[in-house]
Amino acid sequence: MRLTPELLLRGYAMGIFPMAEHRDDPEIFWLDPRRRGVMPLDGFHLSRSLARRMRRGGFTVTTDRDFAGVVDGCADRDETWINAEIRDQYIALHRRGHAHSLEIWEGADLVGGVYGVPLGAAFFGESMFSRRRDASKIALAYLVDRLNLAGFMLFDTQFLTDHLARLGGIEISRAAYHAQLREALEQPANFTVPAIPPAQEVIQRITQMS
Repeated sequence: MRLTPELLLRGYAMGIFPMAEHRDDPEIFWLDPRRRGVMPLDGFHLSRSLARRMRRGGFTVTTDRDFAGVVDGCADRDETWINAEIRDQYIALHRRGHAHSLEIWEGADLVGGVYGVPLGAAFFGESMFSRRRDASKIALAYLVDRLNLAGFMLFDTQFLTDHLARLGGIEISRAAYHAQLREALEQPANFTVPAIPPAQEVIQRITQMS
């Protein structure tokens, strides 16, 4: 069965997500992990060093300015599960307004970002990348703040990596995840509504919530 934007949305609503073994593998399989990674929206760990880096500035944050560039940045590594079909179908999903990216720029250079899919009040984070120190951490901080402002309840990270764990990510059981997903799908949220806030506002809100 070929991947389509409609199939992607149905899969997310069921709590599953697609991957390929590697970029050159045409086969796609669906996953429903026994242990699911999530980022509690009131539990993001903003370290003092990351807060200082955000205050120092020197970067620009945008949303949906270069979705394809973010996907390509995420796939630009030795091993990736993003094959050509996955790339094409997520870009198609984005063009229909059902997938979004958050970008970090240094001047005209795209240096970091994250992309994912919203459904109801659930946001399914797909992947992130960094070409400068702390760029992916900055992207996640802005994303968590945005999801809170926009009314999201669940930030699904699929798996828990060491990087995500240091930022406050946790693992929950499959049953707990599906229960949270059902609740989130019944509530509205709008990724596109909040404006990009100043860094100090992001820092203040995250600090107050955690």
